[in-house]
Amino acid sequence: MRALFTRLLAHPALPLVLPFAMYMAFLVLEDVARKNFSAPAFDLRLIYPCKVACVVLLLAYFWRRYGELAAFGLRLREVLLSVAAGAGVFLLWINLDYGWMNLGSSAGYDPSNLSGGIDWSLALPRLFGATVMVPVMEELFWRSFLLRWISLPQFWGVDPSRAGLKALLISSALFGAGHTLWLAGIVAGLVYGAIYMKSGKLWVPVLAHATTNGLLGLWVLHTGQWSFW
Repeated sequence: MRALFTRLLAHPALPLVLPFAMYMAFLVLEDVARKNFSAPAFDLRLIYPCKVACVVLLLAYFWRRYGELAAFGLRLREVLLSVAAGAGVFLLWINLDYGWMNLGSSAGYDPSNLSGGIDWSLALPRLFGATVMVPVMEELFWRSFLLRWISLPQFWGVDPSRAGLKALLISSALFGAGHTLWLAGIVAGLVYGAIYMKSGKLWVPVLAHATTNGLLGLWVLHTGQWSFW
């Protein structure tokens, strides 16, 4: 058993998958709590900062094993590509929201206080999580792991530029299925995957994803369109 645990801990997929699995476990916890505690003894929105803290701790623990993130190393044109791609995805995201483009409905995350203003002790962790934690965690899973794994189970030896169209399409479709705005999610997955494959650098889609989520967060806070959060 100990040998099995050691092999599991050393597996190249674990650092890429476990933070994402932790994040998804918290989503399940939030859903169960919301459905079973209509008048909770504590504010269920406080689960989100706990989720951010746990995922960040896992990312920090595995950080030395993220070879693709070891050095930023982006040239100016790659930074500009990332920001432009991320901004484009943001503009599409807030417009691809017609009824048939939704998988159900989402209440989103409303950081308002009782007086109707924004509770920044809730809003800032949400903005940090969406802009910093989520792009790193999701790009490690969806692009660095899943896109390359679809191409070849020994994914760690796959050059992103050689992952292939099938891997890009399947991983993007699955990425979209994981979001309420499924079509916007597919488009985002295609963009992030394509710039990852073109550049061969994971920091490119991470920065693009961070740009999308950062702009979306600021837009949500400005407009009060909490369902997009």
